[in-house]
Amino acid sequence: MRRTARFLTAFAVIALALAPAIAMARPGGGGSFGSRGGRTYSPPPATSTAPGSARPMQRSAEPQSARPGAAYGTPAQVRPPFGASPAASRFGGGFFAGMMGGLIGAGLGGLLFGHGLFGGFTGFGSLLGLMLQLMLLYFAVRWIVGMLRRRMGGPAYAGAGPAGMARSMPGAMHPPRPAYGGSAVPAAVSEVNVTRADLESFETILQQVNHAWSTQDEGAMRAVATAEMVGHFGEDLADLARRGLRNETADLKLEQGDVAEAWREGNREYATVAMRVSMRDVTRRISDGGVVEGDSDRRNEATELWTFVRTAGAPWLLSGIQQTS
Repeated sequence: MRRTARFLTAFAVIALALAPAIAMARPGGGGSFGSRGGRTYSPPPATSTAPGSARPMQRSAEPQSARPGAAYGTPAQVRPPFGASPAASRFGGGFFAGMMGGLIGAGLGGLLFGHGLFGGFTGFGSLLGLMLQLMLLYFAVRWIVGMLRRRMGGPAYAGAGPAGMARSMPGAMHPPRPAYGGSAVPAAVSEVNVTRADLESFETILQQVNHAWSTQDEGAMRAVATAEMVGHFGEDLADLARRGLRNETADLKLEQGDVAEAWREGNREYATVAMRVSMRDVTRRISDGGVVEGDSDRRNEATELWTFVRTAGAPWLLSGIQQTS
């Protein structure tokens, strides 16, 4: 009975450790990463599709100290090439990753050597006691993660499809939109004229990124995303593979979207677009294809801000993804 209790508790601990990676396994993983040029650490305006604030970039190759609004972000991190082994887990690395590794390692060690999840608490020797400790650990970790996220600050284009997205753009001047914190400020004049063809390109890239992610096609990903984003996606895919998992998104549909801002920096043009999409999102075991998260018969929705960049005469590429609050 004790051996069974230890096995079940160890399994539950491992499941909790993997839960963040599985629940956010789609492209982007529920995080904010990539680059928006000189505005990487500045908040994009809110839109009708994403009326709340956008979460600051958590991972970016842009030097934080060299950009305005650096307080919105975290120290820049350069990601390895597509498919490379990740340097840190989805716990985020650093102190928090070390703390989580220590807690889980100590708990599993106690279980294996017969001392319970926390060896000093001998009064919790039963399965019920172990599960109670596990629940306390789980809620403590959730509280810490929530606190850290709060301290850090955290697609249908107004009508379905590119035509609806175009309707959400009243011209070169965007209406006043709230910035971080909710205070209304006048938006800057758009420096780039985003055309219907551009909107169609954004939707096409959305589809191609999800397809390349699901098939783990590096060549297809490089055709529609910057080298930095390819590195981010590669690390996330490697992180899933280490856990024996793969994620598939299918039947993706753009439900609503609009352009938050479009601007020029030297010979580069940027456009940040709010997009609300629906899709079938399933995570499977690599070994047997069994579903561990999601339902192939049920559609999920997500709202994100995608930033695209291009140089003169070149096509648009995905350069950043931000989650909404």
